[in-house]
Amino acid sequence: MAKRKNNAQAAETTGATVGYEAQLWQMADALRGSMDAAEYKHVVLGLIFLKYISDAFEEQHAKLVAEQAQGADPEDPDEYRAENIFWVPPEARWAHLKAQAKQPTIGQLVDDAMAAIERDNPALQGVLPKDYARPALDKSRLGQLIDLISNIRVGDEASRAKDVLGRVYEYFLSQFASAEGKKGGEFYTPRCVVKLLVEMLRPYRGRVYDPCCGSAGMFVQSVEFIRAHASGNGNGGRARADISIYGQESNYTTWRLAKMNLAIRGIEGQIAHGDTFHNDRFPDLKADFILANPPFNMKKWGGERLRDDKRWKYGVPPAGNANFAWVQHIIHHLAPAGVAGFVLANGSMSSNQSGEGEIRKNIIEADLVDCMVALPGQLFYSTQIPACLWFLARDRRGGSPTRPMRDRRGQILFIDARKLGRMVDRTHRELTDEDIAKIANTYHAWRGEKDAGEYADVPGFCKSATLEEVRKHGYVLTPGRYVGAAEQEEDDEPFDQKMQRLVAQLREQQAEARRLDEAIWRNLKELGYDA
Repeated sequence: MAKRKNNAQAAETTGATVGYEAQLWQMADALRGSMDAAEYKHVVLGLIFLKYISDAFEEQHAKLVAEQAQGADPEDPDEYRAENIFWVPPEARWAHLKAQAKQPTIGQLVDDAMAAIERDNPALQGVLPKDYARPALDKSRLGQLIDLISNIRVGDEASRAKDVLGRVYEYFLSQFASAEGKKGGEFYTPRCVVKLLVEMLRPYRGRVYDPCCGSAGMFVQSVEFIRAHASGNGNGGRARADISIYGQESNYTTWRLAKMNLAIRGIEGQIAHGDTFHNDRFPDLKADFILANPPFNMKKWGGERLRDDKRWKYGVPPAGNANFAWVQHIIHHLAPAGVAGFVLANGSMSSNQSGEGEIRKNIIEADLVDCMVALPGQLFYSTQIPACLWFLARDRRGGSPTRPMRDRRGQILFIDARKLGRMVDRTHRELTDEDIAKIANTYHAWRGEKDAGEYADVPGFCKSATLEEVRKHGYVLTPGRYVGAAEQEEDDEPFDQKMQRLVAQLREQQAEARRLDEAIWRNLKELGYDA
């Protein structure tokens, strides 16, 4: 239990907290008992989602009760749907469940509530968890969890304005990813990495696509970005998110998480379930922005059955590694002026195995690579494999609506961010807002965007390299090869003077060491251990 507590306390320092999420997590986690985190995740998040829609419903219900004299009907589902609020039938309302929380039948009651909500709200069909009645779930703990969640308001207007549920949901997702380790991290991209991708691509308007969307973090951050910049010039001062969302996820339970994650924020999107490679649910989509964190070095992706696929324009990806299948799938779905940012393992920048080097060469020669970012280690819950960010662009001439920039054809920006970030616990690092701003602003300045300032190479951090330079490096895209070493401060102290200072410093340190040794022996003698 101590280990879980430390994780929660450490995570309080991250950007995802508003004050009580860590305390709420500790209490909820204490009720988990021996249940596996992967199972418990859906128990907790399903209940929090139910509390959210019930809070919103009850607030609207109270308003309608007060307006009955004017003809309002509190039990008319259309009165709620007109306000974009989910209709909650009587058997699914939180007050009913709370009143029955101590009963041994509470598991079945929660399952019935979830089924009733899906029945009356087609947008949630097949999304909500409905396995609370299973014998393995301790009904006493379930009742305690319902009592705990009853104490937080997450769906009323005031809470929605502060995105209380969004923050709790994000925090819990990250904590479950940490608790589950590699398995849990597969569906969760750390918030700071998503934020960096979004800040660099700036998806203000158009079609946004994630072919392996996990729990939908890319979409949530995209909409949050637009809302945060609503008064700026980038989107004309419009607060409305003028984007269309398309995503696909192969894992069914994770797909359900994504649907709930968007629903709690009122974000509409087409999120499909299925294998992206073998059952592309958006075959004709050409996206303006693509953001993704594909599984690293995916071995069993069925590549041997797709040897002649039309997406492999730059070379057939190896059957034993899906990295360049993802890259080419992304390129295939880019609009004529589209841009993409995605995470891959570092090996993608230099590997020459099984034809990967030739595919990378062809993509580079097609002038699609815009920017490469080397990330610091220990950012991900799912793997310790070092990772990087790829940024691709169809049209690098500049001047398009999505690319208001100077002509960067024949050039690639390399950013080495491996020294950035801070440790938030013993095993995980995160990029700070300052780190994200430093990387994103460098990219925007290089692109020549308005108000981004002038770009300049910074030794050890960033370098604008020509295609000819990349050819000389054998089409390896590792930023460290290009940015060089950071400039060292000039040392103008004369050698003799420096040696005298260092020798004097050494004598002082030796004297201090002798003094400490004597003090230790005196203490040992007083304790009777001077033999």
